[in-house]
Amino acid sequence: MSATALSIAPSSYKKRSKDELAARVAQDIHDGAYVNLGIGMPTAVANHIPAGREVILHSENGILGMGPAPAAADEDYDLINAGKQPVTLLPGGAYFHHADSFAMMRGGHLDICVLGAFQVSATGDLANWHTGETGAIPAVGGAMDLAIGAKQTWVMMDLLTKQGASKIVAHCSYPLTGIGCVKRIYCDYGTLACTPEGLQFIDLVPGLSLHTLQELVGLPIRAAA
Repeated sequence: MSATALSIAPSSYKKRSKDELAARVAQDIHDGAYVNLGIGMPTAVANHIPAGREVILHSENGILGMGPAPAAADEDYDLINAGKQPVTLLPGGAYFHHADSFAMMRGGHLDICVLGAFQVSATGDLANWHTGETGAIPAVGGAMDLAIGAKQTWVMMDLLTKQGASKIVAHCSYPLTGIGCVKRIYCDYGTLACTPEGLQFIDLVPGLSLHTLQELVGLPIRAAA
């Protein structure tokens, strides 16, 4: 991005909607990839795979070849994803035992997993199963298996909490799911890479300055080399 674009006033930007964010993630998934979509926001990625691109979607509960969400009134609640949402099955798709699904996850057979997060550190540590707060219900599910087993782990989330705090932090304060596993963060303000040296800028929503994003995150963000 040019220096001119980066200097546009912060008031001129518009955050990505949930669908725009899902489409942005889908844009980066390469043809032929085997991809797990985690519970929550990542499930929407299935609705935005570019036409003509073959992406084989996996769901933790035992689906391979998952399609987009069904049309209203076409739901089959015997065919659901890990978040218990009705899904479709593309030609050639299959469903199978939970243990076989975890063998795929743990065996390094997934190219990408897309997960939600409570916190991500600048160097790629992931916390997405428990806030540690009294009364909070922990829900690790298969997140640890996915975060470490997939060839790439991407996080899809809102940048800020409801209280306005950044979910991208120097060091996670919540219990960790995985260490140094996150390669990219896709959020409503832009896309960042996590590296051993810290955060690196990939793209921003139009009109948002890198300076403003750094202020929101509270951490330095390096420009692309």
